[in-house]
Amino acid sequence: MADSHISNVHSEGNHVVSPKLYLGIFIALLCLTALTTAASYVELYVFNVVVALAIAVIKASLVVLFFMHVKYSPKLTKLTVLSGLFIFLGLMTLTLADYISRAWGRW
Repeated sequence: MADSHISNVHSEGNHVVSPKLYLGIFIALLCLTALTTAASYVELYVFNVVVALAIAVIKASLVVLFFMHVKYSPKLTKLTVLSGLFIFLGLMTLTLADYISRAWGRW
C-alpha cells in the first residue's frame, strides 16, 4: 500500500497542451518574425536595436514557456531557467562593461 502512494506522488506533473495552443503560439511567432522584418525597414535610429531585441525577447519567452514546457513545469525547473538567465545577464554586463571601458582609438 505504501508503494502505490509513492508512485502517485510522482505522476501528478503531467500536463497536456492542446494543439490549438501550439498553433496559436506558432502563428504568434510568425507574426513577430514579420514584425521584426517590418521594423528593420523603418528608420528608428538608436531604437532599431531596442525594438529588435524587445521582439526577440518576446519570441524567446514564448518558445521557452510553451515549446519547452517551462510554464507547466515544477518550481525547481523555473528556478533553473531563471538562474541561467541571471548568469547570462551577469556575463553580458561584465562583457559590455569591459567593452565600454576600453580606450578605443587611443593606441
